[in-house]
Amino acid sequence: MSLINTTIKPFKATAYQSGKFIDVSDATLKGKWSVVVFYPADFTFVCPTELEDLADNYAEFQKMGVEIYGVSTDSHFAHKAWHDTSDAIKKVQYALVGDPTATLARNFDVLIEEEGMALRGTFVINPEGQIKLCEIHDNGIGRDASELLRKVRAAKYVAEHPGQVCPAKWTEGAATLTPSLDLVGKI
Repeated sequence: MSLINTTIKPFKATAYQSGKFIDVSDATLKGKWSVVVFYPADFTFVCPTELEDLADNYAEFQKMGVEIYGVSTDSHFAHKAWHDTSDAIKKVQYALVGDPTATLARNFDVLIEEEGMALRGTFVINPEGQIKLCEIHDNGIGRDASELLRKVRAAKYVAEHPGQVCPAKWTEGAATLTPSLDLVGKI
């Protein structure tokens, strides 16, 4: 079953953000657009490149009113240690959520049970707590924050403009489509 349009399940976790440990829950994600990015583990190879790319684009997400949460099955203590030792992770200003019990990874269906780690999963969640985008990658395939920005903009546009849809490669300000009988077979 797809997670698209389902409401996020209840959870409570601790995150490391801006030099502090903070509480994060399903309620934290509601009321604004959120991006939850699962990655396999701290102190690895592809993960810091992705988290740094998100950090480099974090201001753009914030301008849109979107909050980012990085999640792995490491503890919030490990996130702090990684933040303190990695030049790439020092750039991260968004929350790094600890999921040592794998509750979140199970809730979002990205847990590799036999490894105790998550797949690379990206979830865009609307202010009502519904999942509007879900992408799950093999752990050898890194993600691109600029493409995620484009998709978040499209998700927000569709939510704000009922009856409109965004075609392939849509960018902000480009033409959208209004599905109708007149449009069938014309594209």
